[in-house]
Amino acid sequence: MAAKREEAAEVLAQGEMTALARQHLVQPWPVAGEIGAEARGGIRSGEGIYVIDGEGRKLIDGPAGMWCVNAGHRRKELADVLYEQAMELSYNSPWYTMNEPSVTLSARLAGHAPGDLSHVFYTTGGSSAVETALRFMQFANNVRGRPEKKLIVSRQGGYHGSTYLSASLNGRPRDHDWMDSASDQVIKLTCPNPFRRPAGMDEAQFCDMLVEEFRDVIANRGAERIGAFIAEPVMASGGVIVPPYGYLSRMRALCSENDILFIADEVVTAFGRLGSVFASQEVFGIEPDMITFAKGVTSGYFPLGGVMISAQLLEDLRRSNHSEAMFAHGLTYSSHPIGCAVALKNLDILEGGLLAHARDVSDYFQSSLKRLEELPLVGEVRGLGLMACIECVADRVSNNPLTLDLEVGKRIDAHCQELGLLVRPLINMCVMSPPLTIERPQIDTMTDILHTSIRRTMDELVREGLWKG
Repeated sequence: MAAKREEAAEVLAQGEMTALARQHLVQPWPVAGEIGAEARGGIRSGEGIYVIDGEGRKLIDGPAGMWCVNAGHRRKELADVLYEQAMELSYNSPWYTMNEPSVTLSARLAGHAPGDLSHVFYTTGGSSAVETALRFMQFANNVRGRPEKKLIVSRQGGYHGSTYLSASLNGRPRDHDWMDSASDQVIKLTCPNPFRRPAGMDEAQFCDMLVEEFRDVIANRGAERIGAFIAEPVMASGGVIVPPYGYLSRMRALCSENDILFIADEVVTAFGRLGSVFASQEVFGIEPDMITFAKGVTSGYFPLGGVMISAQLLEDLRRSNHSEAMFAHGLTYSSHPIGCAVALKNLDILEGGLLAHARDVSDYFQSSLKRLEELPLVGEVRGLGLMACIECVADRVSNNPLTLDLEVGKRIDAHCQELGLLVRPLINMCVMSPPLTIERPQIDTMTDILHTSIRRTMDELVREGLWKG
């Protein structure tokens, strides 16, 4: 065994990470033809808004890892907390003990959360946070004598996780082609994407249509059977979809009128991505019943997530006739002391000026990228805060444009990496969510690289006869 470890270390030192990965590593979201035999681009190190890839190239980390490295790479104060907390207390069982960092963090998060969302259940990430919120809804309705009130309403285009129930909510194309899901428990509404609204309809009319659709679902399926509505305030992996003005507040009102829990999935939008610790109230003016979070809570330095829960929901349970009912749900790493300690330091950084900085550069970020709409291949540039999406439309006439659009995303990604920018290609879309520490000159560099990369892709497609321009 020792010899194997030494051999692995020697192989990595020789830069043969690709060969080892193909022999031993199963990557997320693989296709069957490559599963267990795939190697992806290696990342060796990071600092600030940059990462160094396996070939030694310095790249702007356009997606901030996975929407999460909000405070930037190699923050010594975060790394120090990891070490210090591990030396003080590396772990305790949340089944029968608790730790100080989780208690302190809970109080601080409650101070930022809207309304009476004053309690926290900690998880290990976004998927488990959404799963927890849904299981809590089911438990609460069982305790209150409403076992039939369990249907969950989500939206086409949304993404909520990879665990069985959370993945069942996802509404992105092809996510369910080969995977089982609890489809009988989920109702999916129309994606609130203004760019793809019906022809001849303005945004206000589109918003009316979306709200009426939800109203019709409640009338047809019965409010007594619908337990929760879940929504990302801004759809992240669905293409940074910013809903029409007033949409979220009107959907919240429908939930309140029909005793349906409103769950705001802020796994991406919280912790500074839109300039606030939580965006629900400060950006969109809504007070959900629960908020799920993860990613930016530790800036990706430690796996941590959680659910903010309304005090009223908990009080209702305590007043029920079933004091013996057990919420039989938990995780070995719930309330992890290291994760919570890192989150506390991350909050210090956010409150100490990073939130203000993110708000200060957001308009510049959005306006700079918006200029890419001058390129014929670009259909729309949209976003909010430090989230943005460049949606390219290569095929505007075919009934099945997926093949060409997929080709477009891959090509732009390759050109960007050659020029010093890591992007996240989503078929025909380039998603940007850089570390909140980004400065205006770096935003200019991002925009220039994207402009050049899209222009090169356009030229290639024309030369190869795939696109007329």
